[in-house]
Amino acid sequence: MPLLEIRGRSASFVFILATYAVAVAAAWWAFHRPGVSPIGALGLGFAAATGVTFVATLLTNNGSVFDAWWSVLPPVAALFFQSLAPGDSITPRQVAIQAVVWFWAVRLTANWARGWHGLAHEDWRYTRLYARAPLPRWAVQGLAVQGFPTLMVTAGCIALYPALALGDGAMRALDWLALAVGIAAVALELAADEQMHAFALTKKPGDLMDRGLWRAARHPNYLGEIGFWTSLWLFAWSARPDYWWTAIGPVAMTAMFVLASIPMLDERSRERRPGYAEYEKRTPALLPRR
Repeated sequence: MPLLEIRGRSASFVFILATYAVAVAAAWWAFHRPGVSPIGALGLGFAAATGVTFVATLLTNNGSVFDAWWSVLPPVAALFFQSLAPGDSITPRQVAIQAVVWFWAVRLTANWARGWHGLAHEDWRYTRLYARAPLPRWAVQGLAVQGFPTLMVTAGCIALYPALALGDGAMRALDWLALAVGIAAVALELAADEQMHAFALTKKPGDLMDRGLWRAARHPNYLGEIGFWTSLWLFAWSARPDYWWTAIGPVAMTAMFVLASIPMLDERSRERRPGYAEYEKRTPALLPRR
């Protein structure tokens, strides 16, 4: 039983907004601890924010408190790293990066809010983890539901430090490529989600979404997500080539989707949709075939 029982979608949204206000404040406070490197401050701030959402998860006994973390904290990190840049003027590269980050964050947060049912519901992926992991529910919530995604997003956001705080800020060929990749990636996610939303309004139990972008790939939204994190790395590489190693972000994201998210979603779809196994055979997971 939850320590704090919240009924209704409106009350749930109020609770989530309050939780994330505290989480963002905690992250911003931790970002500015003296004597901590910028990348260390990123990790400390994200850990502080996750600590807040974890407390809220324990109070409600619902891992879906964490759902919005993925899209709320990266733009906060982007603002922090831009504040570390020398001088007072805003550079063209900073404008381009912030445009990509905020386009991605607003789209993803809006998509979450539109489909979220409130704290009376919990994401099926979390309940499946609770049933399968040989750990108490609270431990799974802390380690798998919140801790692991926090590590992934931290890895992806490291690229924002050189991209926003280092270099001369001028737009070069690689920056324009990064901007194009980022905008195209978020547009792909937006189109894929809109197509899925329209399908969900009329689908019947067992119906298969195999039209539009979903005819070309089983998870076009994940392809867009990988593209977004790749664009941040391209910006970082352009600003400071010696930060090429920030490719750890898109590599980690790709590994998470390919090794964890996609297999879990495919398994569930095979269980619920009679034609999914055949769809899986003829349709690639991410990259469309000719």
